[in-house]
Amino acid sequence: MKPFPYPTLMVQGTTSDAGKSTVVAALCRLLRRRGVRVAPFKPQNMALNSAVTQDGGEIGRAQALQAIAAGLEPHTDMNPVLLKPSSDIGAQVIIHGKVRADMSARDYHQYKTVAMGAVLESHARLRGQYDAVIVEGAGSPAEINLRARDIANMGFAEAVDCPVLLVADIDRGGVFAHLVGTLACLSDSERDRIIGFVINRFRGDIKLLEPGLEWLERQTGKPVLAVLPYLHGLYLDAEDAVQAVTPRAGGFRIVVPSTPRMSNHTDFDPLRAHPDVDLRFVREGETIPGADLIILPGSKNTRGDLAWLYEHGWPEQIRRHLRYGGKVIGVCGGFQMLGQWVDDPDGVEGAAGRSPALGLLDIHTTLAREKRLAQVSGHCVFAPQAVGAAVGGYEIHMGVSEGEALARPAFEIDGRPEGACSADGQIVGTYLHGLFDQAAACAALLRWAGLHSDAAVDSTALREASLDRIADAAEPLLARLWE
Repeated sequence: MKPFPYPTLMVQGTTSDAGKSTVVAALCRLLRRRGVRVAPFKPQNMALNSAVTQDGGEIGRAQALQAIAAGLEPHTDMNPVLLKPSSDIGAQVIIHGKVRADMSARDYHQYKTVAMGAVLESHARLRGQYDAVIVEGAGSPAEINLRARDIANMGFAEAVDCPVLLVADIDRGGVFAHLVGTLACLSDSERDRIIGFVINRFRGDIKLLEPGLEWLERQTGKPVLAVLPYLHGLYLDAEDAVQAVTPRAGGFRIVVPSTPRMSNHTDFDPLRAHPDVDLRFVREGETIPGADLIILPGSKNTRGDLAWLYEHGWPEQIRRHLRYGGKVIGVCGGFQMLGQWVDDPDGVEGAAGRSPALGLLDIHTTLAREKRLAQVSGHCVFAPQAVGAAVGGYEIHMGVSEGEALARPAFEIDGRPEGACSADGQIVGTYLHGLFDQAAACAALLRWAGLHSDAAVDSTALREASLDRIADAAEPLLARLWE
């Protein structure tokens, strides 16, 4: 077999959520099957879902998934620039896995020339180690206002002189306008880089689509390299957006407030997949439903999300839930929210100051500039029905919590006590992300919360099966690329 013809191949999209992450993961899995040493790469990612890497850094969750597809341990070179929004106009800037600064959107736009240096360094290292690098763009290359100093789309492609696939989502409608319109917004040299189109999430009779495909190829002079099907029931880590959850009537009800700066909501993917769980994300303006378990998620702006909870009546609802015997879990920022107050003396997440927390655990938290990043493992210690269950995951936080509640830990992690449990056993708080990923811990936590079920969710097996499904669907695309 001849070598894969593209040492670096970039996948861009006509819109956000067009399917770039999925196509990159599929190509990584397919190339790995064929013995090609392949690595994923995203020059710049803006996401609140992140993962801890083998080299002790932080990258976007989608790149960690793509690394798994390629059979690799995630590494910071796979996503050298990560932006974690802390407000509508500002973000934490992470370079090569470490926090560099908090910047406004305007300041970061000027900083991109520096960030591009980090991007090119990482790409060069990957190119030196692997046969192929499959690159994911960000948003759309047609965002004219972001063209200057672009490092995420065509700016990167031009800098390394690589070809580009353009992906469009037909399920949202307007696919031909998206593709033709995107081309119209590009320069001549950028347009020439596009070697073909991929139409994603198609369902229906392909014969009815073919006249449109023929028109598109005549209109643009570009081939449609693949039409990928809409695949239901995939278990893949989301880059950022909260995926729709299908309610399960009569299931064990778990409610999560969808706070404005919620982070790492992928923590709850195993609960979404559990056949006996009815998981609900409650957004602004929605009525807070009754629940068996309430989980407060992680946050990139704990004090801001606390204010949102107060504004929308969550403290009263949580206290009522506890009075009726319900259980509550707080994860990372959600753990901090359970305490007495959250102090941000240096303005790490916004304006300096102190905010009253929910007062449900005897802890208080001081935010600090140094971020803890670690992959960890251990076991549960917080309840008789959970003791000894293996748990694993990762820590990503910038706060230090203190208080008497820590004397009743929830877990023992790497030989140390971690988290807290209330004296009455109704509330658990932890800094551990991924606490539901291991089947034993997930079952133990759900038993503690009141669900007695023989069903188990094997997150690793579900993820691997989904990666194989998307790879199988993308076989025609790889065949066209390898012609």
